[in-house]
Amino acid sequence: MKQAPDTRTPDYAEPVAYDTDGRPLYAHPQKAQEPQIVHMTRPLEPAKPELSEEVRRKHDDSAQRYPHINLSEGEYVLRAVKRHPIGLFFPMGLGIFMIALILALLINFSALTDTLGLSDVMNVSTIIIPVLLFVILIALGMYIVYYVYTSNEFYLTNESVVQQIQTSLFTRSEQTVSLANIEDASFVQSGILPQLLDYGSIRLSTEGDETTYRFNYVARPKDHIETLNNAVEAFKNGRPVSDN
Repeated sequence: MKQAPDTRTPDYAEPVAYDTDGRPLYAHPQKAQEPQIVHMTRPLEPAKPELSEEVRRKHDDSAQRYPHINLSEGEYVLRAVKRHPIGLFFPMGLGIFMIALILALLINFSALTDTLGLSDVMNVSTIIIPVLLFVILIALGMYIVYYVYTSNEFYLTNESVVQQIQTSLFTRSEQTVSLANIEDASFVQSGILPQLLDYGSIRLSTEGDETTYRFNYVARPKDHIETLNNAVEAFKNGRPVSDN
C-alpha cells in the first residue's frame, strides 16, 4: 500500500541536524534580517569643548596677530610661512636699473643734446614732466609686484593649513585644508641657488579628490615640512598638535 506524499510546507526555521560542535544545520538558508535603523539625536545647543588656558591664550594671540584668518574656537597658528625675498630680486632689480638709467640721462640731458647738436631743438624743461611721470609709473609697477608677491602667505594651524593666494592686484583667493585630509607633504629644492639660499617649494596632496597644493619660494622649506608632518601625524592620532 502506497504512502501518501507529505504535502506539508517544511519549516526551514527549524534545524534538521547538528554538527559535531553542536551547531544547528538548516535545510534552507534563513532569511536575512531586516537592517536595524538607529536614529541619532543632536542637541540644539551642543556642549562646547573645554579649552585649557594655554590653548585659549594661543588662540587669542593668533586672532590678534592674524585678524585676516578665520580661526575656529581653540584654533591657533603654529607657523606663518613667508616667501623668500629672492623672488623679488629680478623685478625689483630691473625697476631700480631703469629708474637709475632714466634719472642719469635726465641729469646729463644738456650735455647729451650738445654732443648730438640738438640743444636748439630739445631742452630739459620740455621732457622733465613726461620723464618723471614715467619714473613714477615704474615705481608703481614695482610696488604692485612687491604687494602681490608678499601677499601670498601660507599658515599652519593646529587644525588646518591655510593658503592665501594673490595672483594680481584685485584677485585674491584662500584655500583651507584640514590636517586630517593631508596625505603627503614634501618640499623640493632644485638647483645650486636654492640650496645656497635655503629656499624651495612646498607640495601638499590630499586624500579623496587627490588635489595638489603648491607654495613656491618658501624660506627654510625643510624646517616647515618637518613641523607640518609632525602636526598631521599628531592630529590624526588624536595627540595635541604643537610646534615642537
